[in-house]
Amino acid sequence: MEFTVGAGVTLEELQTDPHPVLARLRAAEPVSWIPAFDGWLVTRHDLALRVMRDARAFTVDDPRFSTAQVVGTSMLSLDGAEHTRHRDAFARRFRPAETRARFTAFVESEVDRLISAVAARGHAEVRADLAGPLAVAVVTEALGLRDVTAATVRSWYDAFVAAVSAITAGRPANAADAYARLRAKVEAALAEYAAGGVAGADGGPPLLASAALDLTTDEVVANAAVLMFGGIDTTEGMITNAVLHVLSRPDLVGLLRDEPGLLPAAVEESVRLEPSASVVDRYATKDVTLGAARIAAGDLVRVSIAAANRDPAVFADPDQYDLRRAGLDRHLAFAHGPHFCFGAHLARLETTTLLRALLRLPGLRLTRAATPEGLVFRKPSALGVAWDGSSKIS
Repeated sequence: MEFTVGAGVTLEELQTDPHPVLARLRAAEPVSWIPAFDGWLVTRHDLALRVMRDARAFTVDDPRFSTAQVVGTSMLSLDGAEHTRHRDAFARRFRPAETRARFTAFVESEVDRLISAVAARGHAEVRADLAGPLAVAVVTEALGLRDVTAATVRSWYDAFVAAVSAITAGRPANAADAYARLRAKVEAALAEYAAGGVAGADGGPPLLASAALDLTTDEVVANAAVLMFGGIDTTEGMITNAVLHVLSRPDLVGLLRDEPGLLPAAVEESVRLEPSASVVDRYATKDVTLGAARIAAGDLVRVSIAAANRDPAVFADPDQYDLRRAGLDRHLAFAHGPHFCFGAHLARLETTTLLRALLRLPGLRLTRAATPEGLVFRKPSALGVAWDGSSKIS
């Protein structure tokens, strides 16, 4: 069949204003060939689920996978038993109960510190002053990297994200220097623990040392870089998008102050409406029919999480931000299947905690709001907020 809608899609509109074209694709060509990136784009919720659940037919284990090109083989670029080995070495430390026990006090302390630093001046830039520093601090704490500044971690991560984004857009990229610096710090952390260094916050081995029981050093480094993707960029975007969505509706500020029990729904609806990681890539392992499309073995199959999360067959009035939406747990913002984001609980904790703290500031309002953008990682380039007078968290 011909894919006339897909033929006209450009990378620019997918980066800047994707939702109108995604809606057209979902209605007319829910699995469409997109010449702009030489692959298929899946935009319907049920078909997105099928791709993400079926690792035998749609795999990440392909040399073209962008993250693997940047940081090497990791849980993000493996399927089957090898994926389980890589993933379990880290994921077992991020189960819901352990996440709450290990990180709640740290996240609350960091949020208090960040808000207190800007409260007296009456304004802040959400990404630079709050969301970004919080995400970096939490990842640094989670990895247990000592004598590494947040700025250093941020520089590594910026290099990795830039390289992945460039590859996704078909441009050459190289993050070798950042990878070498990260590897040196990981090796130092493993050597320190082996020589009798400090234990983790729970009294056991730090995360990297625990992972090294099952993985090689190269594998630990690659997966540490993956945790930076999941723990920094997507969490920073998740926080910033949530603040944007709430403050764009001034009536919601009072509602959330009066009904704080709605805060989790505010976060979930935000990540549904504008997932900070908007696409995931797979590669067909065999000839397969998906919807009306005949996909050949080896083809790139890109799942649009952003489109699936606005599928009207699943979500009524999908372009609206609705705190009382039914069936909100059906969104796919954290992916699905074997590659479901195990850091989702931590990202939710960070976003909810920071949003709750901001809402305590009197007269909280937007002063500058850019539209979310990005081909893979979507968030506003800047988000300014202000509040009344000299304030502190109460």
